[in-house]
Amino acid sequence: MEIKYITGDATEPIGDGNKIIVHVCNDVGGWGKGFVMAISERWKDPENKYRAWASSKENFELGEVQFVQVESTIWVANLVGQRDVKRGKDGTPPVRYEAIRRGLEKVSVFARQINASVHMPRIGCGLAGGTWDQIEPGITVELTGEGVATIVYDFS
Repeated sequence: MEIKYITGDATEPIGDGNKIIVHVCNDVGGWGKGFVMAISERWKDPENKYRAWASSKENFELGEVQFVQVESTIWVANLVGQRDVKRGKDGTPPVRYEAIRRGLEKVSVFARQINASVHMPRIGCGLAGGTWDQIEPGITVELTGEGVATIVYDFS
């Protein structure tokens, strides 16, 4: 199975059945720029639950995922894959590839449990500062390699 690339809005996932929308969050509880704004325009729960999770500090760390059901067949996966919100002193971007990979493994398990397809923008490549050539192999191994239909949306 291969990743399907389409032009569209990942907050309006295509197809039938259960769907999981994946996006990358930071590990400091910040929510307010990038793709999360599109999520917040559509649903309030992902932000509210993410902020509560960050405040609680309970299992809130790199590589963890919080699944928030927003409609009868749609979940948002808040995947913690970004260290802080700005570049380090040495210029290192906030993206943490290994954390994203661990998170995608959890998404894969959940997707197979609920028989869901996975939908996302090019996660980790916006504000997190990552590159797709570093992210895509994790998606190929953890999701499509495990039989999970995965669609990546390039916003028009």
